[in-house]
Amino acid sequence: MEWMAWTYPTAIFFAVIALLLVTFTVLAIRFPETPRVGVLRIETTRGDRLFITLLGSAFINLAWLALVGVSQPYALIVCLIYAAAVFRWV
Repeated sequence: MEWMAWTYPTAIFFAVIALLLVTFTVLAIRFPETPRVGVLRIETTRGDRLFITLLGSAFINLAWLALVGVSQPYALIVCLIYAAAVFRWV
């Protein structure tokens, strides 16, 4: 049953997400942290900021596809800048 196109980019995407989850789990166990309050005025941990980053990056990529087209490497640059901002100020 071939209902989904499992290409190398798709496999890499899911592998990176899985690696991030494992890394952040190990970091949480090895280096516990106290939640901090950022510009959103809510307490966030590393995992919360990762979730916000992944969700925002999905919306950035969808907007990029709708407005610019398929030139996704530039959207990746925007997502990396967004991720740095989220982990710094949220």
